[in-house]
Amino acid sequence: MNPIQLLQTCLRSIFRNRMRSLLTSLGIIIGVGSVIIMVALGEGSRRVIEDAITDMGTNLLQVVPVRRVNRAGQQVFMRANAFTLRDVDKLREESSFAMAISGVVSSSFNVIGREGNAQVQVMGVEPDFRIARNFRISSGVFFDYEDLVFRNRVAVLGRTTARNLFGDPEDALYQQIRIGTNHFIVIGLLEPRGGGFGGVDQDDIIFIPLDTAMTRLNNSRNVNMIVMSVIDQQFMTAAENETRMILAESRGVADPANADFDIMNQADIIDMASATSRTLTTLLAAIAGVSLLVGGIGIMNIMLVSVTERTREIGIRMAVGGRKRDILFQFLAESVILSLMGGLLGIGLAFLVSHTLSYMGVPTAISPLVVAGSAMFAAIVGVVFGYYPALKAARLYPIDALRYE
Repeated sequence: MNPIQLLQTCLRSIFRNRMRSLLTSLGIIIGVGSVIIMVALGEGSRRVIEDAITDMGTNLLQVVPVRRVNRAGQQVFMRANAFTLRDVDKLREESSFAMAISGVVSSSFNVIGREGNAQVQVMGVEPDFRIARNFRISSGVFFDYEDLVFRNRVAVLGRTTARNLFGDPEDALYQQIRIGTNHFIVIGLLEPRGGGFGGVDQDDIIFIPLDTAMTRLNNSRNVNMIVMSVIDQQFMTAAENETRMILAESRGVADPANADFDIMNQADIIDMASATSRTLTTLLAAIAGVSLLVGGIGIMNIMLVSVTERTREIGIRMAVGGRKRDILFQFLAESVILSLMGGLLGIGLAFLVSHTLSYMGVPTAISPLVVAGSAMFAAIVGVVFGYYPALKAARLYPIDALRYE
């Protein structure tokens, strides 16, 4: 039997019982669709997380005053003495890998505008903070070092904050706001950034000069954090080691390994988040893949029933010259075609569901490699679970098969 005749015979047998064939393929449809959808959801989530972290700056180092302590065999973080402006200045002067450095102080304040008030995160930063964290100005300007030195009461608003305080964000420019008991002039509006890592709204924020925040709002000379942008990603490790040595010397720590601060490498955070997301995606795909095995068992069951129903037909084929090999290939081909049809319908279902989820705002990303792999796995399932029924059909004795009623 040539391949074309084999295909025609198999399709004729499959479409003779359309409903049964569809129900037989249902397990494969659900299995393939579930695997692709789970992987698409995981990949979409991973990309969102990576984009959110990347928006903060791919070459970013964040230094926070915490001490790592081993307790009962576990590593815990404890608060340490805050940084000072002297620490920030020393790092700026001596670092050979820094492109932009800024001290940061951050507090939550009730802020009052012309149209309303809101509880907002107010961050005192230096002008280089905008470079280090990839913030861009859409209207107005960002404050400069003159504003920093003279402790001017100027502010740059995120879009969400501007909308909460003034209704229309564009109306906020050059208007007055009150932070605590101090009045500030809005000199700039940031470009929208959307939700950040952890679902935090990056547009609900206010930036003011660092020295202004220290003297007029916090009444303290402490710096909560230092952010640094490295000139190139290939120097991240070297920059981290150099930063540790400079700050250890500035803070009088003899051994940098026991420093009372911790450095968060943005590249490491991205790798960790991606690895976690991939692990979760693999787990979900493996769970969804169980339904493929269940679908394969369903195909084997129906093919065994089909062999029993068509025993007389098999006997006639053998009697007119059909070889065992032809019978084996026929039933095996039917199993593979059933599985592949289920796989293709499952792929179509996955695209439909993913498109619907994307329309609803749920991030999905279908990988062509996963689609091809799922189709191939569906064919393999057809071969594995269809082989035994096909072998059983090929081993029938022609005389016994012809006598079967």
